[in-house]
Amino acid sequence: MSEFIYNSPLQSFIEGMIREKQSLGYKYDSSPRILYKFDQFCIEQGCIDAVITKEVVQAWIQPGSNESPATVKNRACVVRQLALYMTRLGTRAYVLPKNSLPKVPKYTPYIFSNHEMAALFTQTDACHYCSEVPLRHHIMPLLFRLLYGCGLRISEALNLRFEDIDLHDGVLTVIDGKFNKDRLVPLGVENTHRCSDFITAVHLHSDKNAYLFPAPNGQAITQGNAYKNFRRFLWQARISHGGWGKGPRLHDIRHTFAVHCLRQWVMQGKDLAVYLPILKIYLGHDSFRDTSHYLRLTAEVYPDITAKVEQAFGYISPVIGDDAHEAD
Repeated sequence: MSEFIYNSPLQSFIEGMIREKQSLGYKYDSSPRILYKFDQFCIEQGCIDAVITKEVVQAWIQPGSNESPATVKNRACVVRQLALYMTRLGTRAYVLPKNSLPKVPKYTPYIFSNHEMAALFTQTDACHYCSEVPLRHHIMPLLFRLLYGCGLRISEALNLRFEDIDLHDGVLTVIDGKFNKDRLVPLGVENTHRCSDFITAVHLHSDKNAYLFPAPNGQAITQGNAYKNFRRFLWQARISHGGWGKGPRLHDIRHTFAVHCLRQWVMQGKDLAVYLPILKIYLGHDSFRDTSHYLRLTAEVYPDITAKVEQAFGYISPVIGDDAHEAD
């Protein structure tokens, strides 16, 4: 259940929807925070009845200062789900019509060059000791290499436990990743050695259930902490950043891993019909559609291999080209 305490007249509906989502197998771990903010917003608006009015919704979707369209749309979608849940139970609630908000501009993933990745790793390796975060200089070099070398999502990397690293077989286990899937991910020889050195330095006396990348309080370091360090490493590596919401993003390291893999396979003459399903499993994608997105992205970043990609998968190129979906 949610860690938040809801106090508005909508309390029972909010808690009921969270229970329903989680009982259906959804993680639903970010929406409860948005619902908590909406709960507080309803109290501030003086709501006394367990209904959602059009006026409250219209006020809720007004963008805050420096708030991106994507953030506003996300807030609106969560409250729309709540309204649909309430109407299904026979309670009056205003359901915001679809497409009421301006379309969010599609983000184009930033694909780092080999030179940029090398420069980024130079800076992560140079990360120095900090008394406030005493393990930072151990954590950052390995964290960023796992994001790139294993194609992990940042949430997956930060949720890793000490016991999820198998040094003998050179694999890590992603537990309960996106789509609630577990998967095994090969570390590779270099990252296996790095994990071994890291465990010796950080986890010599740790419980097997300890977070691999611990904060001083014993919990996993936060995504905000990882992002803050990422921005610093970008600046030190002289890789420009467009500002909040414009990238490069941490998630672009995962995109870069996928594109670099595909380019390498194409240049080596590998059969992409065989290797693309392997990449799908490696990345933990739920469908081939997600993985095939990288074919177009690879051809866009490396035009010299476009002909080879189209030769292998030309029949899906038009679908990918018109698709606004971003692989995750």
